[in-house]
Amino acid sequence: MSESVQYITNTQGDRVGVLLNLETYQQLTNLSADTELLIGLSLDELQALTETSLSPRSQIQLDKLLIKNSENQLTNEESETLGKLLAQVDQLNIIKTRARYTLNQLQEKQSIG
Repeated sequence: MSESVQYITNTQGDRVGVLLNLETYQQLTNLSADTELLIGLSLDELQALTETSLSPRSQIQLDKLLIKNSENQLTNEESETLGKLLAQVDQLNIIKTRARYTLNQLQEKQSIG
């Protein structure tokens, strides 16, 4: 089988299955087994994710709240807002790290294959 993917069709011509050559199957299962990879995104999308940050407005608000927090002057509402902003920063950092990791894995696969 020289093609990496072949489709199985029913009598109406609808695709109902797929056959993969062994190399393609192994590449797909190796990638999909890693739950940290961001599968299905283009290289440009992954690169854009690595450069994401809080909006300027949220970053200014975070900076102000961090200063007030260091001076022990936060209200309960401000403390809650600070917690939400810090959680957003954490989530952004996780996504950025996963995007970088995915890019690295794709680059390694390209250099090997």
